Amino acid sequence: MSLDDLRKDIDSIDSNIVKLLSRRLRAARKIGDLKRKGRGRIQDAAREKEVVDHVRLLAKKEGVNPQDVEQLYQQIIAASRGVQGMEIAFQGQDGAYSQEAAFDFFGNSVLTRPCETLDEVFKLVQEGVVPYGIVPVENSQEGSISRSYDLLLDADVMVCGETQIRVSHCLIANRGASMSSIKRIYSHPQALAQCQSYLRHLSCEIIPAYDTAGSVKMIKEKKIMDGAAIAGARSAQIYEMKILDREIEDNPRNTTRFFVLGRIDAPPSGHDKTSIVFLLKHKPGTLYQALGEFAKRRINLTKIESRPTRQKPWEYNFYLDFEGHRSDSEVQQTLLQLEDISLFLKVLGSYPKARQT
Repeated sequence: MSLDDLRKDIDSIDSNIVKLLSRRLRAARKIGDLKRKGRGRIQDAAREKEVVDHVRLLAKKEGVNPQDVEQLYQQIIAASRGVQGMEIAFQGQDGAYSQEAAFDFFGNSVLTRPCETLDEVFKLVQEGVVPYGIVPVENSQEGSISRSYDLLLDADVMVCGETQIRVSHCLIANRGASMSSIKRIYSHPQALAQCQSYLRHLSCEIIPAYDTAGSVKMIKEKKIMDGAAIAGARSAQIYEMKILDREIEDNPRNTTRFFVLGRIDAPPSGHDKTSIVFLLKHKPGTLYQALGEFAKRRINLTKIESRPTRQKPWEYNFYLDFEGHRSDSEVQQTLLQLEDISLFLKVLGSYPKARQT
């Protein structure tokens, strides 16, 4: 065959591929309609894994690199989630790191719903207005996000996933502004804290705001020419602003961990974590006894933190993350023993481990 013939053959194959993709997305849209009627999970991690494993096996049989096929199908799966009408609530404005985390976990085709507060994110998920929400719970430099943990204690939602994103801050201003013209800097307190060393060398007023991307939007709408915001590069692109400086965070490994919230948690994947919160009896050795239940079953703890109960002074709830799914027999035994020595125990959810950044 000639080169032209081969190219025509490829054009014909591409036409068939696009038609098949259209057919697949139509089927995905119908599945989404059924899911919204309560007949299944919007995102089914087990089913998605089954699809990927199936196409990898087909690729091997056809002599195609399975990794290449898997990468293609991750994009196809993301597009399928989008047409199913999945909407993810997040705190902040378009361009916020929480929105970026939603795209990282669900794919770029997913719909997102900005919320002014974390409380609103939890409320929308709890009331079933959206199937999922995503909230920051921990930063590698600044520690836990207290409000997220307080809401996890009280809300009727479950943790069904986690993701981690590298947080790289930019100094963003209106077009026409310059470093020498900046007198005020706005951003979320966490972002300001993560850029302390950089800010220390600037003779600027530091003004905390409720959101990183929201700060960019605010200085644009108010035409603040002597102000800048600390936020991600996506914010500058969305609001058509100017990046004055990049990677201004103190630590280049600055990473934030996010929880995905749903009304049910995730089925076992074989690589899971579980999050719980409990209150112990105020007796000597109870914390030692509680942790011992994990140790003797060789269950690895990945995080432990105490938070005030807000009921009595100097009384604390303990939040634990550990490896394993709550349906695992060893985990079930541990939770039963922990329940016996606790005044209160709540399983926040089991979910697949996030891939490491």
